[in-house]
Amino acid sequence: MTSAWGEVVTRRTRLKDREAAVRIIEILRGRGFEAYLAGGCVRDELLGEKPKDYDVATSAHPEDIGSMFERTASVGASFGVMLVRDFGATIEVATFRADGPYGDSRRPDHVEFSTADQDAQRRDFTINALFLDPFGEDGEEVIDYVDGLKDLDAMVLRAVGDPEDRLAEDHLRALRGVRFASRYGLTMEEGTRDAIFEHAAELEGVSVERIGDEVKRMMGHGKSRHRAATLMHELELDHAIFGEAVGAHALPVLKRLGARAHAMTGVAAWALDRLGDGVLDEASAYATGWRGALDMSNDESTHFAKVLGFVGRVVREWDTMSVAQRKRVASSAHEGEGRKLLRAYSAKDTKRYIADVEALSGDGIGVAPEAWIGGDELISMGLTPGPSFKRVIDEVYDAQLEGRVSSMEEACNLARELFVNPA
Repeated sequence: MTSAWGEVVTRRTRLKDREAAVRIIEILRGRGFEAYLAGGCVRDELLGEKPKDYDVATSAHPEDIGSMFERTASVGASFGVMLVRDFGATIEVATFRADGPYGDSRRPDHVEFSTADQDAQRRDFTINALFLDPFGEDGEEVIDYVDGLKDLDAMVLRAVGDPEDRLAEDHLRALRGVRFASRYGLTMEEGTRDAIFEHAAELEGVSVERIGDEVKRMMGHGKSRHRAATLMHELELDHAIFGEAVGAHALPVLKRLGARAHAMTGVAAWALDRLGDGVLDEASAYATGWRGALDMSNDESTHFAKVLGFVGRVVREWDTMSVAQRKRVASSAHEGEGRKLLRAYSAKDTKRYIADVEALSGDGIGVAPEAWIGGDELISMGLTPGPSFKRVIDEVYDAQLEGRVSSMEEACNLARELFVNPA
């Protein structure tokens, strides 16, 4: 089945990756093979989105592809997947295939090279099972074996074939379904939604690396992350991810968080909504737990803990902080993202914080002036490096921030005094 969407696609900007993929298709077709753009790039173009990458599906086998192009790499020849780099961009070229059973609920035990129709039938959702022929009789044409165009027109997310079978093959498809539905504003078809809900607990068997990747991609898309988290809650996937049940909630902090906030700031907002204000008091402890559940990197876990800690300090401790402590908070590395989370959490505390920081910025000293004293200065004064260096540097800088020393000379005198008479 074909549909003449060529005019819509042709009007779009031709990206370098797309041109490379079309060139590969042209060469494959010239050798007598069937070849199309496939999967997500077709879906994205039809939805008016910019594809992240372009994939090619073909009747050519890996050995054929390897003999036709000069710069190739096998990333799964037994599954029919090759990379072609002949035209600058790296394009994944995969042979049409039919999958065998999924023994590990992740990948098929074996595959058989097949036809475009059979290849479409093995894919997860109908909107991802479309092919685009750049050289159709009437221009660019979409090839649709699964009524994916109908579902796109209706903005519906539907599993290909039996949703129970699709989920049994790979339980991560539940999260992928949530990501697609939230990202593109799609309604889940009832049978697909029911299957995800009924098998939500089976997500616990999926590796945290794969779960974390999907969740972080959802949290990284600011305009849809609230809907993604809401869907995960409604389908009880969040329980399977975190091993903890929570009651019904509207996720107000995540909903108010700006679209430009970092993905990990989104995860922190989600944690506040799920677990309540106690997260602010034990940010590091919760960072450890959520790091394990979502396979966070060191940087991601630190970001999560720091933005929550920032909000906690402003909300819980601000009134009792010294001027130096306030300035250190206001100039901390994660202040920008922390302020975004604070704004989503408490408008009142945000207003107060901004007013105070503006006053501190205008006190003639500034929030983060260059320090007069560092390690080199202490050594030049004849002081011996040791554990006390950091304490002295910090105390002198606090005095500088608060105006208790107002020159390099005064700072040096205070440093000498602190070495002689430590507090």
